[in-house]
Amino acid sequence: MWHRGRPEGHARSWRTLLPAPSSRAESAGAARRAVRVTVAAVVGFYPAVHLLDQPVFALYTLFVPVAFGLLSPLPGSGRRRAGTVLRALPAAAALITLGTYLAAATWAAALGMLFVGFVLVTGASIGPRATGVVPALQLCYILACFPPYAPGTLGDRLAGLAVGATLTILCEWLLLPEPEQPSYRGRVAGGLELAERAVHDLLRGGADGRETAERLRTAGRELRFSRTAAGCRPTGAGAKDRALAQAGYATRRFLDLLAALAPLLRAPADLPSATLLRGLATACADTAAALRGTRPPPGPEGVEEMIAQYAAVRGVPPDLREDPHALLRRQSTLLAAAVSAVTVSAAVALATGPRRPMPGLPLEQFWYAGASTPRLWRVRIADHLTPRSVVFQNAVRTASGLALARLVAGSLDLSHGFWVLLGMLTLGRTTAGATWSAVRSAAVGTLIGSLAAGALLISAGDMTAVYAALLVPMMLVAFSVGPVGGPAWGQGLFTLVVSTAFAQIAPVTWELAEARIVDVLTGSAIGLVCGVLAWPAGARGEMRRSAAALFRATAPLIRLTVERAATGHSAPGTRADAATALRRTMRYWRTAHASYAQLRTEPPPRHAADGGPDWLAGLNHGSRVLVGTYWLPWSQGTAWPSDAASWAREATDEVVSATLRAARFPADGVTVRLAPLPPGVLTRLPAPSVSHLVDVEVWLHALASDLTAAVGPGSSVEGGFW
Repeated sequence: MWHRGRPEGHARSWRTLLPAPSSRAESAGAARRAVRVTVAAVVGFYPAVHLLDQPVFALYTLFVPVAFGLLSPLPGSGRRRAGTVLRALPAAAALITLGTYLAAATWAAALGMLFVGFVLVTGASIGPRATGVVPALQLCYILACFPPYAPGTLGDRLAGLAVGATLTILCEWLLLPEPEQPSYRGRVAGGLELAERAVHDLLRGGADGRETAERLRTAGRELRFSRTAAGCRPTGAGAKDRALAQAGYATRRFLDLLAALAPLLRAPADLPSATLLRGLATACADTAAALRGTRPPPGPEGVEEMIAQYAAVRGVPPDLREDPHALLRRQSTLLAAAVSAVTVSAAVALATGPRRPMPGLPLEQFWYAGASTPRLWRVRIADHLTPRSVVFQNAVRTASGLALARLVAGSLDLSHGFWVLLGMLTLGRTTAGATWSAVRSAAVGTLIGSLAAGALLISAGDMTAVYAALLVPMMLVAFSVGPVGGPAWGQGLFTLVVSTAFAQIAPVTWELAEARIVDVLTGSAIGLVCGVLAWPAGARGEMRRSAAALFRATAPLIRLTVERAATGHSAPGTRADAATALRRTMRYWRTAHASYAQLRTEPPPRHAADGGPDWLAGLNHGSRVLVGTYWLPWSQGTAWPSDAASWAREATDEVVSATLRAARFPADGVTVRLAPLPPGVLTRLPAPSVSHLVDVEVWLHALASDLTAAVGPGSSVEGGFW
């Protein structure tokens, strides 16, 4: 990192031109992909151009494998990637047809580009497969919507699409296919199996609590989507993906709660807690087996029954030799872990088995269980049809940039104008700074590549055999080095590839290299302008706004939940008074998650101050509020005495006030001071009510801890486990 005040522009500019260090696995993957794309492209291209003399057909047989195999981040193994291309074929054919007819006028092609770009980027939010093929589908329209306006060539274009896509599918499936990656199901199953072993070891007294806690926390961190390959993340809008994602979230929470309990458990534990722990260990083993496909999903009913029994018998035994408050807090934490286990069991049953109702469970928590897939797609897209969504912002930025690029290329009658849109599409980023960095590197790479291409075209002239001999090695090198070397290498090498390819389709001169420079620079300039004018900060500003909205939405839920607990009218099935606040909080939670997912892909600001908000802690705060609203407290009881109810209201006011202050992200952080429970209240309340009171206490302390972690330093608060 450069020291403050030291000039850095010159050094940074040269660093951005060099390829970033890549791992051996990335380089090997790029080499395999280069072989597949090259074979798929040339097997159709060479016969079409040299034997059949069909230039349009040849162009599409060359272009389609590059678009799907190289420029689109298809997820998953070779078989899955092949299936993704196959499913995208009807959409690709429709876009080529649309582009072919809209090429009659520049304004029509530009308006079509605006519509296609927005729809594709917004629709990509329904899942990783859709996201993967969006660049290829955009390029299918881009290539077809440029002059010449020739509807009579539509048959050749669609034939080229069919041949190129078929070759791509075969190569993805059979030629050096991408290996199978560990599935997210297997990762969740591994976490549950670790939890089972940890519980048995702790109950036997044969494990070190701190070491066990660290293993559990590590396993929980490994379930984050950022630690999972893109093709294995259950991010789709369908019910099974939603259920598997929910199982992952709940398993992470379960492992973290067990980690908090591990140093506190002493063998032998109190009998009700030991019984529940053994039952949870068995449930973990059964659920893990269902995820691995060795048994049917057990469902949540067994864990629900264990929770009901534990809630009825937990409390302070008469022969207790430790602090009763500590025991009650530990029992509350264990019960929270059991609730997470219920969520895991229910979600796994939905992810691995047929859809079925979940009676007795919070309807809002599993709202998607009975919904059809088209409805779930509509809900996902509707979540992002707001200017506060980064998906909407990306769609507007991309669609307007592509439409403007098409308008400029058509109005100026640029030769090979689709390179303008290709440059804008491949170099555009979600932040203005990242776009400028990519454009700066790409400009130098394109210039060097164009000079090399011009020299080749001048020296080889019209000797088609030379270009045919050079195409394969150039493609192998470009497609291997470009993806891992950065924009400069990618644009420079790709310039050589397109020059050798177009020299075989039609007679060309060194002016082709000049056109390449003009087109790429024009597209880069348009992308840079759009990046500056349309949400230049990317997800950073939106992350702050969505987190603030999430904090404000959770405030009434916190108050409602505690008020119902204090009055004794709070069975889990009666949440009608919280329905509006729940829907609002869930919507903001999903929007904030999308912002956080994009934020992790963006480079940090160059002059970012140390520290700053912990966005993940803010998301955890929202999740913890939702879980508490669903499940806290555990059964209907009696109203608390006046001093306990007064404490609960004061503590709630403090947490709610801190939540609203956190929404403003004060520079000095958030200070949360929760008063201790009134003296003697634990001895005056009956067993169920005293346990519920401690449940609320632990939950409020946990929310306070989340707030101080999310917004910044404040006074230390007592840790909570909810």
